[in-house]
Amino acid sequence: MQTDAAATAAEIPGLVIRPYGGEADLPEVARIQSAEWAADGVSERASVDELRAWWGNPSEQFDPARDVEVIEVDGRVVAVTQRDWIDATDGVREYRARGWIEPGFRRRGIGTMLVERNEAIRRRLAASHDTERPLVLGMGGPETNLGAQALARAFGYEPARWFTDMERSLLEDLPEIPPMPDGLEVRPASAEQARQIWEADQDAFQDHWGGWDQSDASFRRWIESPEFQPELMLVAWDGDEVAGAVINAVYREENEELGISRGVLDSVFTRRAWRRRGLARALIVRSLHLLRDRGLATAALGVDADNPSGAFGLYESAGFHPTERFVAWRKPMEPDR
Repeated sequence: MQTDAAATAAEIPGLVIRPYGGEADLPEVARIQSAEWAADGVSERASVDELRAWWGNPSEQFDPARDVEVIEVDGRVVAVTQRDWIDATDGVREYRARGWIEPGFRRRGIGTMLVERNEAIRRRLAASHDTERPLVLGMGGPETNLGAQALARAFGYEPARWFTDMERSLLEDLPEIPPMPDGLEVRPASAEQARQIWEADQDAFQDHWGGWDQSDASFRRWIESPEFQPELMLVAWDGDEVAGAVINAVYREENEELGISRGVLDSVFTRRAWRRRGLARALIVRSLHLLRDRGLATAALGVDADNPSGAFGLYESAGFHPTERFVAWRKPMEPDR
């Protein structure tokens, strides 16, 4: 049953919900996402190139033709929503949804309408799946988006996990580069090694909270995105095996829009057999020097605040401090029978 707010949204003159229309929609999607992040004080900006890479490689778990909808008012794009599903590492199958609303169209019932609509669509999708896993609905966003947090609570979601973005200056003294653990060496990464590095990254995070699409399409999203910059990767090798790595990137378009000079440690991982030997710190400190040598002023990364490996303390010891927080919300789900 529609809530009053959802009914209000449905009655906005000229409001239309339509399927994703392909690449022609990407500039407007990027505009909406960036506008919402700006309004919430989030230091991220969307790019058409990144969206093209991710939405241009559909998989069973995320297919924009099925899972993305565009909301217009009098022909103007005012909101976008996307859905996907994952088999999470804590044993559940999570059906997730996100939405972005142009700030001037907030508080008009569109968010409530989208939550209701997305829940109904995901319940129907879940009914077509065969799995023994418990089912949950998920959503997430920055803690500064108070409207989204209120919506989550109103629909019965509970905080499941907190994530923190951290930064440190590269203009201050950096830690001295430590030696590599015995038997390991850093060698330049090449595009030809991308699959091996990606698979090592997937393997390292199998015992971390959450989940991700591990399909071939997901691999293609990575190598086709602006995030894929092999010349900035620091990969530790044990012979021909990837022991760990820091996947660094510089988002120049985002930096220009924000007026900053930032490098990002997009993924920091050590595979289980090589942990507790100081490898992560050795690669992190090397990444800081690498990014400074490239002329960047700050370094940033994201971390699961409850990461059991002690990552938060490791990053603090390398000079990082918290800047922004994000929350993942969940609630149990029964499929539409």
